[in-house]
Amino acid sequence: QASPSARSFQLDYEHNCFRKDGAAFRYISGSIHYARVPRPAWRDRLLKMYMSGLSAVQVYVPWNYHETLPGVYDFTGNRDVEAFLDLTAELGLLVILRPGPYICAEWEMGGLPAWLLWKPDIILRTSDPAFLAAVDSWLHILLPKIKPRLYQHGGNIISVQVENEYGSYYACDHGYLRHLLGSFRALLGSEVLLFTTDSTRAEELRCGTLQGLYATVDFGPGSNVTEAFGAQRRVEPKGPLVNSEYYTGWLDYWGEAHASTSAAWVARGLEDMLKLGASINMQVVSWQRAQPAGEYMFHGGTNFAYWSGADYKDQYKPVTTSYDYDAPLSEAGDLTEKLFAIRTVISKFQPLPVGPMPPATPKYAYGWVALRKYAELLDVLDVLCPSGPIQSQFPLTFEALKQAHGFVVYHTQLPWDVLDPATLGAPPHTICDRGYVMLQKEYQGTLERDGQTTLNVTGRAGDTLDMLLENMGRISFGANTSDFKGLLGNLSLNSRPLSNWLIYPLAIDTAVQQGWPHTALPESSSGGRVGPAFYTGTFETPGIAWDTFVKFPGWSKGLLWINGFNLGRYWTRRGPQQTLFVPGSVLHVGRPNNITVLELEGAPPTPLLLFLDRPLYNRTVGRST
Repeated sequence: QASPSARSFQLDYEHNCFRKDGAAFRYISGSIHYARVPRPAWRDRLLKMYMSGLSAVQVYVPWNYHETLPGVYDFTGNRDVEAFLDLTAELGLLVILRPGPYICAEWEMGGLPAWLLWKPDIILRTSDPAFLAAVDSWLHILLPKIKPRLYQHGGNIISVQVENEYGSYYACDHGYLRHLLGSFRALLGSEVLLFTTDSTRAEELRCGTLQGLYATVDFGPGSNVTEAFGAQRRVEPKGPLVNSEYYTGWLDYWGEAHASTSAAWVARGLEDMLKLGASINMQVVSWQRAQPAGEYMFHGGTNFAYWSGADYKDQYKPVTTSYDYDAPLSEAGDLTEKLFAIRTVISKFQPLPVGPMPPATPKYAYGWVALRKYAELLDVLDVLCPSGPIQSQFPLTFEALKQAHGFVVYHTQLPWDVLDPATLGAPPHTICDRGYVMLQKEYQGTLERDGQTTLNVTGRAGDTLDMLLENMGRISFGANTSDFKGLLGNLSLNSRPLSNWLIYPLAIDTAVQQGWPHTALPESSSGGRVGPAFYTGTFETPGIAWDTFVKFPGWSKGLLWINGFNLGRYWTRRGPQQTLFVPGSVLHVGRPNNITVLELEGAPPTPLLLFLDRPLYNRTVGRST
């Protein structure tokens, strides 16, 4: 064991390799996102990565997961990044850290906190003083936790990425990158290896790279490896070849087919890179003689609660709750054919660890659970918005209301009789992201960003009009504008703007975490099966709390909580994902497990859930539903 003073991890430009403690070195790493894995499962997933032959893991730090409000930090429980990093060290894994401040990762707003948008004219990911002030404040909290864990200081973090694929962003602000470089050096010291990652496109490498930051690239199976590394060579003529994100699979969007990438294809691409000596991260790290390789993702995990982001590719494309990614380790941490194919390739280049591969985590099909309707959402606004509504002549955004995630109700009254059907609608791009419309508490239909934006309604003057607005996740990649949520413009009736709104920011998770509605007196739940409503039920485990998957037969779209834990969004009607992963660690043994469902559009005649021992990903109806 080298003494801390003798420890080093450096670039060798003469021999085109990394040097670890003076010896030529390359890494094969895989990406894992601790924020997408329940803390009780961290050890299992990391051990499986280690036993697969990986020498390192690549880890994002989502800023918004930790600084939930300006100056309010959370590093407890699932958010204890220091405990996660210490566990990687205990298991003998090196770490490539990606602390952002922007990370993409299909994570809500790419890891940037929504509260940045409280200043509506802020220009994200640039030298805008307001943005830099927030970034510096955060880095002064985060990076001192990282510094003692750097390899040079006796830890296991061998390199740190600055920003993420910045070349793909329109701003091309090298002053911003220089500012980050100065901050990282000031807080982490002069010895740590700092790097950037960009695609192989020349324009992106021009905007995303900076002298003083080692430039790496990312690409997937099917790419011409020689050409791809040629792009890196044009900006880094010397030094190790590195693929920082080798795509072992791909993500899913709601309303599109489940993505998959063949094991043979991934393994072949990995072998081609390792033959070049590249370092690879899966996401990717690739190698060049004595260099690193990586895979993105090696283990994807789950977008619990509201953490899934969205891409913008000609239209808004929200990411599914499952972040399985068709990765070598499945969402539930199971070993796949792809993992064993990758492990076989790695064994050709370096010895595999001795010992057994941990088995798949046990699953249990708890079967059918009956639910009952508890209340219409509009009937429990006093619980969900205890501080009462905000009055405003015209609608306010989530950001103006200081509501980061979830839901807001916009309430007004029809100002005149509407005896013939009138068009209720909003200008393009002002419903962000889905609006569930109720007239006199009767569900009328849904308006949607980049989809249906008008409904025909009739009613009398004074009739109540409510729109429940859902934030489906802020854009993490592909848009050059800030992604504000809520009603961004006026709702109009036959082109005449509606006014005099009562606006209710809903704190649903706060209520559910405090035991509601299971601890509340039953509501007299009248009304039909359509429109936003809460359903409740309980089930007991047979003496074990194993992982499970819950299916929603006949349900439409909504959210699921078990024992107060928000397991994320389901969207049975649109697909492709048909089940939600339920980690055994959220379940109780020996007492009832409380289920709460918020169904937004329509529950089945007999509201039942089905707990299975395997996931279902592949049913897609498409955007029309």
